Amino acid sequence: MPASIDNPQRDREAGVADATLDTTRIDDTRIAAVRALVSPAVLLEELPVTAGIESLVETTRQAIGAVLQGRDDRLVAVVGPCSIHDHVQAMHYARLLKPLADELAGELIVVMRVYFEKPRTTVGWKGYINDPRLDGSFRINEGLRRARELLLEINALGLPAGTEFLDLLSPQYQSDLIAWGAIGARTTESQSHRQLASGLSCPVGFKNGTDGGVQVAADALVSAAAPHSFMGMTKMGVAAIFETRGNADGHVILRGGKSPNFDAHHVDAACAVLRKAGLREQVMVDCSHANSAKQHRRQIEVAADVARQLAGGERRIVGVMVESHLHEGRQDLLPGVAPKPGVSITDACIGWDDTAPLLRALADAVKQRRARA
Repeated sequence: MPASIDNPQRDREAGVADATLDTTRIDDTRIAAVRALVSPAVLLEELPVTAGIESLVETTRQAIGAVLQGRDDRLVAVVGPCSIHDHVQAMHYARLLKPLADELAGELIVVMRVYFEKPRTTVGWKGYINDPRLDGSFRINEGLRRARELLLEINALGLPAGTEFLDLLSPQYQSDLIAWGAIGARTTESQSHRQLASGLSCPVGFKNGTDGGVQVAADALVSAAAPHSFMGMTKMGVAAIFETRGNADGHVILRGGKSPNFDAHHVDAACAVLRKAGLREQVMVDCSHANSAKQHRRQIEVAADVARQLAGGERRIVGVMVESHLHEGRQDLLPGVAPKPGVSITDACIGWDDTAPLLRALADAVKQRRARA
């Protein structure tokens, strides 16, 4: 007799009791739920880039690249909230920053810090993409949409945006709107993030390790500059193998460690590590984090020290990072209590009233350095 069309021993069709192995005892045993994720292509079609924004992103990337390659003597200034948690407040900040960026454009390339993802030492709010409603509901599709909407609106002002790349999938939803990116201290050593950076279209800064070591960041630069092949997700939401060309626009960010590392001695030491690795001797200084001992007002002192180095002729410092919001300080998220407007809900920031003079002082230092040439 001919074999049965539905012979379970031959066809192994799903749904046939004696042909389907039940793996629920060993697979996904700690997964509580799986929800559909919007594909990047759908979101990019709904919220497309305009010609003006495309031009801004492209020209800003090129300008930062020129700074890194020694063809532009301006200072890159990445400034803005520790993390974004409110669209209206972020736009208020952007509208204050834009005219100041234009005023200082001869000396500074100002990039607004627009961070949507927060690395946590243990647990806590993971950022605007993961939890846009700040209530633990984790409406990630909504967060991705809100993040892209905000980036489009900030870029439409003529103000470029910078962010930290933490999740390996989220760049497909927003990297076309990013002029400069960072890899954090906790992920600088990650092979996956180095591979990601090798394929990103924007300049990327790698922070030194949490212990203050610069070698790990130097190794990251060597890795990111090389071609890589790795698994990822396309903009259509399909798993694929990516082959990258390598990213030559990488640099080190000094963020401190067991002690601050922003002064002239530490800049020398960091550049010695880079020189030994055959890399360009250049650093960006993060005025916050361990360099300020997590005391937000110390950022002003760190920036002043950097300004003195610049005015004295230091050319290896190519940029600064500053955590700044509408109002200084920070606040905790409390159930049922609306956060105070314009105050960070993650790391403490300096307020706008301190930010404007800080940036003007750095611009003056660039002028003084230029006069010494």
